[in-house]
Amino acid sequence: MALFIWDCFFCLLPSLLLFLLCLALRWPRACCWTRQTIRAARPRFICKPTALSKYLLRHCDSLARPRLAAWPRGDPHLQTLSSLLCGEVRDTVQFTRDNLLLRDGGIVAVDWAVGTGQDEVAGRKRWEGRKEHQTGGKALGCFTSTPPVLLLIPQHWGGMTPHLKVLCHQAIRQGFYVVVFHPRGTAGCPLTTARLTEFGDPADLEQVVAYVHSRHPSSSLVAVSEGSGSGILLSYLGECGSSTYLTAAAAISPVLLGQLWFEKAMPHIYHWGALFHRKLQLRRYASSFREVLDVDRVLSSPSLRDFEESLFCSSAQPQQRTSRPHSLQGLEPSAAWTLGERAYPAKDWDSYWERNEPLRDADEVAVPVLCICSRDDPLLPPASALPIPLFQSNPYFLLVLTDKGGHCGFTLEGREETEGGSTENKEVEEGSWSHMAVLEYFRVVADFLKGEERDGGSWGGPLGEYSQAGQRNRTSNSNTAAPRRRRAIMMRRPRPQAPEQSSVDEEEGNFTWKRSYTR
Repeated sequence: MALFIWDCFFCLLPSLLLFLLCLALRWPRACCWTRQTIRAARPRFICKPTALSKYLLRHCDSLARPRLAAWPRGDPHLQTLSSLLCGEVRDTVQFTRDNLLLRDGGIVAVDWAVGTGQDEVAGRKRWEGRKEHQTGGKALGCFTSTPPVLLLIPQHWGGMTPHLKVLCHQAIRQGFYVVVFHPRGTAGCPLTTARLTEFGDPADLEQVVAYVHSRHPSSSLVAVSEGSGSGILLSYLGECGSSTYLTAAAAISPVLLGQLWFEKAMPHIYHWGALFHRKLQLRRYASSFREVLDVDRVLSSPSLRDFEESLFCSSAQPQQRTSRPHSLQGLEPSAAWTLGERAYPAKDWDSYWERNEPLRDADEVAVPVLCICSRDDPLLPPASALPIPLFQSNPYFLLVLTDKGGHCGFTLEGREETEGGSTENKEVEEGSWSHMAVLEYFRVVADFLKGEERDGGSWGGPLGEYSQAGQRNRTSNSNTAAPRRRRAIMMRRPRPQAPEQSSVDEEEGNFTWKRSYTR
């Protein structure tokens, strides 16, 4: 029997060697074909046709031609784990922390990124070199004598991921002031009240934005959210409307439909990691919450939904604890008045999302918002669940949908020669495409807005110049401290039937780039 097997093996050996030889010869061609396929697959740019969307397509090259990595580096799970857990940051970014006291007595952390001297010198040389290639020697977009401020919002469970650290590093090298917002009880921020931040509660962020603006009143202010951090950012933009100090915003792998995200079945490894992180934060302050919350029940929650519901919904708490609603959060009457309805738990799960759904006030958003999503994102619902009609009807929402990228990954395919035939942007080529796209998007938007103001075009009108009218609106809104109850209607704008993908060559209609002064 053994002799027969050896005879068969030697008979098939020439064919096997020939097959391996053909495979080896065709492998480079197959790899080249794969790279060309990935390179040719452009992302979908879904938006309402406006002057801004056309301007972005003409001047923002990163959005039109992403160079995303192919397999295996482009595997969605590998990219996701690398961006959230084990990404490499060549130069460690250092931070100086400000603990900001809030109106209700709580504390949030504001970390200012401090770049090394090498970062500052390299950034200055790079942008001086780019100025020489610009018409009239002017820098792109917002790079002026007053550098812009980039506000970063981490994931809902808090903490600095390697993905955010790399973005900090890139932004510093490109001339931004970088500041990171850490909600209550996250990233080592002390917890002084028995209250954690709800998924879509923008009250703390609103005070942080005002504080950052007071530190740099002459600089433009932009914001980027990472993953589930979009819940706070989008809620803030809807709550504040035209009174926000932000010039533009972006969301990388955003959670646009919060309730669906919590109810969707997530891969076990990611679900377990996020749930473990949330429980670890609560366990640290367990003694502070025991008087107002059944901590043991919350810590025994088997899912993120159960954890969130047990923490913020009165229907999931014991009857003896819900019988005294006025002392539930341990708040003084003045603090409870400041917080409004959020001073008390939501009645049930649906009521919780009526006041925390990120897009509940999408119609009130008054600044451009770029959302970068990937079809193979393992943490988010499928791309078919995206609110495409919102992007097709609302001129302030822009969506870039790629085929690959994972969750907050979007790894580049590797260092390539730049247009001039050199590799001077080595540190950019080895980073993330989403970082390049977001930072370039901010520069192009700033360029567009400056051109509109300079030409006195669509930004003019009965309300006057954008900056002056916006400042008047902010001043009038800053004098009103009473809490506002939000309407629990999500995306109220009537949506006409639109084609599957927007085309920027369509008629723009009567839309002009004025802010909606409804507040």
